[in-house]
Parts: sequence; C-alpha cells; structure tokens
Amino acid sequence: MQSEQHAPIDRRALLLMVLVCAIWGGQQVILKATSSDMAPTIQLALRFGLTLPFVLGLAVFRGEATALIGAAWKPGLVAGFLFGLEYLLIAQGVGLTSASHIGTFIYIAPIFTALGLHLTLPHERLKRVQWLGVGLAFIGVAISLTAQSRTDSVAIGQSWLGDFLGIASGFAWAATTVVIRLTSLDRAPVSTTLFYQLLGAFVVLSLASAVEGQTQAAFTPAVICNLAFQVIIVSFLSLLLWFSLLRKYLASRLSVLSFMTPIFTIVFGMVFLGETVDASFVFGALLLLAGIAAVSAPDLLMHRVTPKEPEKAPSNSERPSYV
Repeated sequence: MQSEQHAPIDRRALLLMVLVCAIWGGQQVILKATSSDMAPTIQLALRFGLTLPFVLGLAVFRGEATALIGAAWKPGLVAGFLFGLEYLLIAQGVGLTSASHIGTFIYIAPIFTALGLHLTLPHERLKRVQWLGVGLAFIGVAISLTAQSRTDSVAIGQSWLGDFLGIASGFAWAATTVVIRLTSLDRAPVSTTLFYQLLGAFVVLSLASAVEGQTQAAFTPAVICNLAFQVIIVSFLSLLLWFSLLRKYLASRLSVLSFMTPIFTIVFGMVFLGETVDASFVFGALLLLAGIAAVSAPDLLMHRVTPKEPEKAPSNSERPSYV
C-alpha cells in the first residue's frame, strides 16, 4: 500500500494539476499580450523582484532565513544566473515567435537535464526506454521546427530564431536543474533555492533591460493585472499548491501531468492571441511530450516499481522552475 505521503493520483490531484497547468500555461500568452505596453524583459524583472519579499517572508515564517546566507550562496548565485538567463531568452524569443512555440519548446528542458545527469552521476544513467524517449523528443522538436508561427505580430518565415531561443531557454532551465542537483542547493530548504533563482533573475533581467534601453513602461490596467497575476498567482500561490501536491502525491506522476502546460499555452494562444498552429507543429509537440514522459517517468512504461514501494521525497532539483 502506498504511503500517505506519496499517494497515487486521484481525482482531486488531477483537478488541481489541471488548474496549476492552466496557470503556468498562461504565462507566455499574457507576457506577449502586454508586450506593447511593457517590454517582456522589464515585465519579468519586475515580476521576480516583486516576488522576492513573498519568498523572503515565507523563509522567515518557516525559520529558514539563516539558510539564505549559509553554504548554499555560491551555487545559489550560479543557479540564479542560469534561471535569469532562461527567462531572458524567453523574453527575447516571445517577440520573434508565437507564445505556443515558446511555451512548447522550453519543455525540452527535462531531456537536457536527463542527459546532463547521465554524464555526471553514475546512478542517473538512462535506461533503454529513456533513450527511446530522448530520441522521440528530438524528432518531435525537429518536426515542430518546420512549422512556422502564424500571428498578427510574427511574420511567417521569421519565427525560427524565436523557436531556437525557446530551445535555448530550455537548455538554461536544464542547466539550472543540474546545478541544483549537484550542489548543496539540493539539500537546502525550498525557500532558499527559490530565493536565489528569483534574485538572479531580477538582477539579470534588470541589467538586460537597461542595456536594451527597455526601461520605459506604460502601467496600463492590463499590465498591472498581468503583474499581479504573475507575482501573486503564478510565482507564489501556484508554487505553494505545487509543493503541497508534491508532499502528498507521487512526484513522477505529477511531473508527467505537468506536461499539460504546453497544451494550455497553445489553446490560450489560439483563443486570446489569434495564433494558429499547423498539423506538423501539433504532431511534433505530441512527440516531444511523449518523449519527455518516457524520460521523466520510465516506470510508467516499465513495470519495475512495485505498488508497495513508496516513492522517496523529491529533491529540489526535481521541483520544476515554473516561477
């Protein structure tokens, strides 16, 4: 029988994961929708800067504030820089391709993470079914790259650079995960890891905004609502909900369910931005997600984990950087 700490997915978990993925899936869409009033780079800088006090308050409330200045600060700065680079690439890419493409291509990250851990940790060697998933994912990306974005703001034939920036952001996300896994951050409180990621992103994106001359912004009602949504709902409340689900349910199953996020991004992009996606992109995206599922939860395909064996608590590196 599964432990109470790590229960199988039930209807409640499924419904909550649908809600979480819908929230995460709207990020790139809202970012793109308000980019004419405020550049994506400065939007994201403000988002992470405004979220920092919430995370710091959470650390103080949990008695974890001292961990912020402990041994984790050096790898924390590295992880923070990589996390900031991830969102800088997203901010640059969202103006060059559709939100649907960006929101899908960043999900190549688990593949790069698996390859990185395969090369650095002996016990993280990929199984045969996972190698199959890696191949499937890269085939999916190759097929998706042949599809062009079709939106009012992106010219057909001009989206390839934005697509590659989306893939690069996924690589940066994976590098962040590998750094966390290989350093003391993997054993640090969640609030510590999250704090350094937010701090690094705030600094990197603020500097990038200054260099690009994108510090001017119009605080329209849409922008204000967007920032409130990104800070309170996405970066804080949705993560608290995610962590609460991780404490109760099997992490591998939740991770697979989290791949509903790109589907919501595609749907929201079509509904709110007038984006269209062709059959090749949809087919490639499905192959990508299937490959990621095989890499992330091989036990779903290989029945080697007995129902009586409880899953260990996920490490910080297994908690995705969706903030």
